[in-house]
Amino acid sequence: MSRKSNKDTQVQKKGKSENLFKLAKTMMPGGVSSPVRAIKPYPFYTKSAKGAFVETEDGERLIDCVMGYGPLFLGHQPECIKTAIREQLENGWLYGTPSEHELELAKLIISDHPSIDMCRFVSSGSEATMAAIRLARGFTGKKNIVKVEGGFHGAHDGVLIKAGSGATTMGVPDSAGVIPEIAEHTLQIPYNDPQSLEALLSKNDDIAAFIVEPVMGNVGPILPKKDYLTEVRKITKEHDVLFICDEVICGYRVGIGGAQVKYNVVPDLTTLGKIVGGGLPIGVFGGRREIMEMVAPNGPVYQAGTFSGNPLSMTAGIAMIKEIHKEKHLYDALDKCTDFLKNSLPEEYQNSFVKLGSMFKLFFREAPPQNYIEAKQSDTAKFGKFWKGMMKEGVFLPPSQFETNFLSIAHGVDIVEKIASAYCSALQDC
Repeated sequence: MSRKSNKDTQVQKKGKSENLFKLAKTMMPGGVSSPVRAIKPYPFYTKSAKGAFVETEDGERLIDCVMGYGPLFLGHQPECIKTAIREQLENGWLYGTPSEHELELAKLIISDHPSIDMCRFVSSGSEATMAAIRLARGFTGKKNIVKVEGGFHGAHDGVLIKAGSGATTMGVPDSAGVIPEIAEHTLQIPYNDPQSLEALLSKNDDIAAFIVEPVMGNVGPILPKKDYLTEVRKITKEHDVLFICDEVICGYRVGIGGAQVKYNVVPDLTTLGKIVGGGLPIGVFGGRREIMEMVAPNGPVYQAGTFSGNPLSMTAGIAMIKEIHKEKHLYDALDKCTDFLKNSLPEEYQNSFVKLGSMFKLFFREAPPQNYIEAKQSDTAKFGKFWKGMMKEGVFLPPSQFETNFLSIAHGVDIVEKIASAYCSALQDC
């Protein structure tokens, strides 16, 4: 039997993702496990990933600026995490009992976050925010919460709320299956507008907590204005409302201790995820001791989970955070990389390129957005054309104008230069 040529193999590979997607649609809603992956006309399927690259089932090698939507701060397959996982596999990957790994990871997180006295491990960011909100209600005895328009805090009922266009909006379900009686207990205000928060809290004394991404990641990055977070902390204290910092995306991404340390604010509760699991499923909620002591079995606020604190996620998270501490100088290096990307753009696009450390995004609008409503004014058709152009140039970006791009430690200077060149080429065709 003769061996197939490389050319034959490439032809055979070329349609593999399309065929896999056709099959997937017969077994999975929309053919995907998360809606953002439903790229038209079909998504590429990843065969493997290493460092700053993904290799598709169609034989393409792409520079990855999605990085699993944030968790992969060290890139794909960093040796320190791979070694830790291998070693743990020899000892088992699920116990259903406590393990010492939980204590080690908790100690690292508490040490890095002055606001956290105690923490509880869960299995996802969504689970962390759901538990934090339940805890806030249990601790305060109040029913309502406040979030910002466009702020994403997971896919559970109480936060799947449509964004409005006014200064303050009542909760309206953003998904079928979310009943109005739940949604009405979530109020919304614009990001970067402390006056709206003050006005809302002044006329409503049944609000348990204000939850906010200190840096909006799901539609961004959108950065906080000067003193915004300080004002939020002051206002919530004055009205006896808990302040929840949702750092699932920006935790350890913008620095050790996250945005709350960077911007010098001390929330009552914090949620973490993504990076703290080293690329494995994880969520964390933590905060002041008197609040956290309300969680079962110590207190009446129930939370539980079979995979919570599982030894694989704990081990990967420990390796991740220890490596970040060892390589903390790379935060500055990554910040210089995104500076380089911005300065490499055609001048007319530089003003609308938003960055914070290794987080970055080009918004197709004249100025950086200050909130969700402004972000939604971006030219999404132009973004779609640009995204396809970047794929042709071999760079994989999140397939939405409203998702943050990420660099990792694995993105060396040569790779960043290739990304910059791709931006310039793709923008010429927009």
